[in-house]
Amino acid sequence: MPDKFTAIKGMNDILPPDSARWEWFESIVRQTMTRFAFRDVRTPILEHTQLFARGLGQATDVVEKEMYSFEDRADQRGQADNLSLRPEGTAGVVRAAVEHNLLYDGGKRLYYLGPMFRRERPQRGRYRQFHQVGAEALGYAGPQVDAELILLAAELWRALGLSDWRLELGCLGQPDERRAHRAALVAYFEAHADQLDEDARRRLHVNPLRILDTKNPAMQALADGAPQLLDHLGDASCAHFAAVQDALRACGIDYRINPRLVRGLDYYNLTVFEFVTGSLGAQGTICGGGRYDYLIEEIGGKPAPAVGWAMGVERVLELLRQKGVAAPGAAPDAYAIVPDAAYFPRVLACLQALRAAGAAVQLHAAGHADGGDGLGSMKSQFKKADACGARYALIFGGDELAAGQVTVKALRDGAGAQARLSLSDTAALAVHLKSP
Repeated sequence: MPDKFTAIKGMNDILPPDSARWEWFESIVRQTMTRFAFRDVRTPILEHTQLFARGLGQATDVVEKEMYSFEDRADQRGQADNLSLRPEGTAGVVRAAVEHNLLYDGGKRLYYLGPMFRRERPQRGRYRQFHQVGAEALGYAGPQVDAELILLAAELWRALGLSDWRLELGCLGQPDERRAHRAALVAYFEAHADQLDEDARRRLHVNPLRILDTKNPAMQALADGAPQLLDHLGDASCAHFAAVQDALRACGIDYRINPRLVRGLDYYNLTVFEFVTGSLGAQGTICGGGRYDYLIEEIGGKPAPAVGWAMGVERVLELLRQKGVAAPGAAPDAYAIVPDAAYFPRVLACLQALRAAGAAVQLHAAGHADGGDGLGSMKSQFKKADACGARYALIFGGDELAAGQVTVKALRDGAGAQARLSLSDTAALAVHLKSP
């Protein structure tokens, strides 16, 4: 007997009826993005490993520990590329913008939705194959665009029916300001070297800013006492940060300034932000992003500013489940009950016409491996009609078909009520099936 195959740890199947919640979520994302004039972009799942090493930062956890990377088969010249499954979406979007010269005629507002891959410990709402929604505004420098990206995420929360979140806001300044802060951090942590854990010692002279993002409880007090980047910001960075706050206040968006907010990737500057919930345990961030004005140049493009964010789909769906937010199901409008297999040709033609008119109809066609018609009794067919969630049963009996009619029986609102309706006007019948 062959071995039974199972999904890879941390990579999950999405099955009905849960997939209907995903479709609902994705439709709200696309509608909201369209209202903010963002356009869909789709990039490959595989990219060159160096794209992420250069863009995300060689010393980040993602690049050091979490990427799925491998050497491709050698080509005819005996050369092999080092490739990685994408661990996040921004680097690929920027690579595509550079490769196809998308910014030749001005800025672009782009969004993506798809799977990402990181080999980290699976936990609730965080998996090795996970999905992200991301929004990227490429070629825009003003603080109003930072605020608009934050407003876009807040509008998504409203459209999804979520209110259990808080916005944390920070500013990373510009490279010279970060260098001054970096020197102050190194001096501070060197003076407390005996309190540093292994990760902090490794990062001290590579990326000391990441030490502030430590998850080690024993180092929290040390990190809290470290020099703050906000104290090293110049006038221009302060003005940019103040303008973002002014815009958010004008739009009624509450926020909290978090001086330790550094995000997990190296490409950020100026504004950074996270949307956090208290309902998902310690890993409460459900959306995060910021400005990355140097990434486009870093991966080979002409210098251009940019700002964006990414949202974890599984984490948002988990939050929706916890809050009891109802998502529309994928139940059909009607279920076709067929008492005699000989009626199938006419029934199928009628169902095709109803579907073309916009109704969702499921055909009863159980079938048996032994070659019988497998239709079952009318009672069993009605049970299946009720179980599938359909609002109506369509009964295609011999008398009905002879008269060019179908019996429509309500299964939900007004359950039990039924009437014979004509099959000659399938458009009107479809409207009736879809009406509330």
